[in-house]
Amino acid sequence: MSTENYIDASGYTYAHEHLHIDLSGAKNNIDCRLDQFQLLVDEMKQLYALGVRNIVEVTNRYMGRDAQFMLDIMAESKINVVASTGYYQQKFYPSSLQAMSAETIAREMIDEIEQGIDGTSLKAGVIAEIGSSLDQITDDERKVFEAAALAHHATGRPISTHTTLSTMGREQLILLKVFGVDPQHIVIGHCDLKDNLDTILPLLDGGAWVQFDTIGKNDYYPDSKRIEMLQSIKARGMLDRVMLSMDITRRSHLKGNGGIGFDYLLTTFVPMLQKADFTQREIDLMLRHNPAAFFNYSQE
Repeated sequence: MSTENYIDASGYTYAHEHLHIDLSGAKNNIDCRLDQFQLLVDEMKQLYALGVRNIVEVTNRYMGRDAQFMLDIMAESKINVVASTGYYQQKFYPSSLQAMSAETIAREMIDEIEQGIDGTSLKAGVIAEIGSSLDQITDDERKVFEAAALAHHATGRPISTHTTLSTMGREQLILLKVFGVDPQHIVIGHCDLKDNLDTILPLLDGGAWVQFDTIGKNDYYPDSKRIEMLQSIKARGMLDRVMLSMDITRRSHLKGNGGIGFDYLLTTFVPMLQKADFTQREIDLMLRHNPAAFFNYSQE
């Protein structure tokens, strides 16, 4: 276990998850408060037994992030948690953000990477999840993207984004490139919520990474379609910049509450990949080697 927030490359990594998040106020739904410690510890222990060593926890400021909670989960389960710094998307910003400069926002991010989060020993290992709204990047969101770029340049930490319903991914990459970020340090999130190859392939061609990180959310988009998009990426020899995850955010997602649980990715989706002729090497690439290469880059 490390509070420096790098990936343990000896095992699998879930590249975009939440262990303590509270969007219940904005969504007026208590189910959106994920904070049930023992249920989460039980699931993390099961993941550890299945070969998972890392959870990239992308909850940031004003999303209900709890650094001590993450440290406690690490201590109880042995799972390594990579914490995040940043701001989410427009409708979850505090009113104070409008008056803040990109430089001030960046300073907050840098401090959480270099010094720790909320007075704890846990340091942010990724700038995430930096988001845009549906079909647009607002002025404030653009400012946060600029701040993320400044923090990246200062610390070397990579940037992981949130796209609302798989929109604006190409625009996010263009914007971050304008701010001087090399695409190899950018992963575009939630690329798997619709038929999206017309966005995904240009992102990969442009040198960025992509996440299929809503696996199991079949009410948005069926996993069978996710497999088909991954097959198209595989046919082009581009799986070396794809990462997988589930983006669990709700109490009802947990097994102890009747949900599919974190292990669904390994116990249900991976067998689907195998049935679709993905090799173990290709599965290991997406779940082990790619996250280690992306999240640990500045350590090399």
